[in-house]
Amino acid sequence: MIKGVIFDFDGLLVDTETVWYEAFKEVLLEKHSVELDLAGYSRCVGTGNDVLYPYIHEITGKPVDCEQLENDAYDKVRVKMNALILREGVKEYLDEAKQHNLIIGLASSSSREWVIGYLEQLDIIDYFHVINTKDDVTRVKPDPELYKKTLSDCSLLPTEAIAFEDSLNGLQAAKQAGIRCVIVPNNVTRNLEFIHHDYHLDSMKQEKMSEVIKKIFGTGLEAPLG
Repeated sequence: MIKGVIFDFDGLLVDTETVWYEAFKEVLLEKHSVELDLAGYSRCVGTGNDVLYPYIHEITGKPVDCEQLENDAYDKVRVKMNALILREGVKEYLDEAKQHNLIIGLASSSSREWVIGYLEQLDIIDYFHVINTKDDVTRVKPDPELYKKTLSDCSLLPTEAIAFEDSLNGLQAAKQAGIRCVIVPNNVTRNLEFIHHDYHLDSMKQEKMSEVIKKIFGTGLEAPLG
């Protein structure tokens, strides 16, 4: 029986991926007169800079100070994210997981400072029993280390958990850890060709989490608490 749920953060709970794409697109156009292709950028989503930086060098065709470029993009991101809100259905999924006494974990390739800051800002940090970020592992997604550590910290077997992701790198990480994975793409990742996932939602508002779990596992959740 399913005992826990593990969420990604960026692009899944909040659509930070669209914000970062817009910021990088503006900086590359302003500083290097280069158009950032959405299809190319989307394949860098959900992993580390070791994927993004080579892609930037590829599209600019010249040496670029990627750290400075990222800092310039971050200045724009901070402004854009002042109005950050949860994606549709996220709060309902968190409430449903809590009501059914599920262990709730978070596995993110972003930094702990970034993730914790926004979880607190959005007032949802108390839902999570375990939070793992790139600061807690040696390798980020698509490597399965983040998911394996989160399973261990939650005292869950892979067969007892379900993961929710928005990116190809996240999907690969979850599946390599042996976890069934639901894809909920955002505007940046919507046109990617997702394969080997267990279910697909346009948004969490589309179906209740308990209904999704029943379709995947063939069994329902325990009765809600209270």
